[in-house]
Amino acid sequence: MRRALPFNAKITKEAKETVQECVSEFISFITGEAIDNCQREKRNLINGDDLLWSMNRLYFESYTISLKVNLVRSELILKYTFEN
Repeated sequence: MRRALPFNAKITKEAKETVQECVSEFISFITGEAIDNCQREKRNLINGDDLLWSMNRLYFESYTISLKVNLVRSELILKYTFEN
């Protein structure tokens, strides 16, 4: 939040709490859609691709490209870390 505002801007505690509530609700919304899809496919685990799928389905596709890049990057780092 701080990076999006001017250097001298103040952020109230209530504003921080409101943003946190919105972020939590957004995560629940996306995760719920991913869980529903996994249940339809008779799978017990959701993964990053499921979350990206649900974001596309819920019209948040403008975020999924950069998230997919970071997901692949993280998977490569984990793979390299465990191989060495």
